[in-house]
Amino acid sequence: MARRFRPLDIEALTTVPPGCSACAFWETAEALPEICGARCDEEALRAWVRHLQSTWGPPGRVVVEDGEALGMIKYAPSRLVPQAQNMAAGPPDPEAVLICCMHIIPEARRRGLGKVLLQSAFRDLAQRSVRTVQAYATTHRGDYHDSPVVGVEFLLRSGFRVARPHPTTPLLEVDIRSAVQWIDNLEAALESLRIPLRVPRRTPVTNAMGG
Repeated sequence: MARRFRPLDIEALTTVPPGCSACAFWETAEALPEICGARCDEEALRAWVRHLQSTWGPPGRVVVEDGEALGMIKYAPSRLVPQAQNMAAGPPDPEAVLICCMHIIPEARRRGLGKVLLQSAFRDLAQRSVRTVQAYATTHRGDYHDSPVVGVEFLLRSGFRVARPHPTTPLLEVDIRSAVQWIDNLEAALESLRIPLRVPRRTPVTNAMGG
């Protein structure tokens, strides 16, 4: 089966690995340690996704192959991301869309999937007339498997700039209308990536270095 993008909706949550299908870090209002899985609540996550679906649209994109996820990117209007109010760099722009997290399974990392996932998100958001996209980033280098934010170098290479500096978790932003190099056929670009077919189902790691 060919790789394809699908919206991050209630049905798609059944395809993502367990580590993502229950993690409610960004959906929690209480301040949490910046670690994936700091709070796991499948029902809370499903309620959040269901609310976004009905009021705004699917909050992300998933790359699927043979019914299993290779990677996912989650985003939503920042005012609907409770944990963002607790981030060290300060709260995001209430009018911006916030990229919450991006995860890719280990076998598919460092093959360009992160870039194509981000471009897919940008295309989706542009079609919704979104202009400003923000994301918290980590300046840490090393093992990113438990980080709920994306690597700063990957975001800077993707056109983001620093909106609010912080030594470990700055807030970055981009105007997607001017920063994106559009790909007419993202599905073709996805299919052309050198990713092993039928990769085994694993717990994902944060794609902090851009796939």
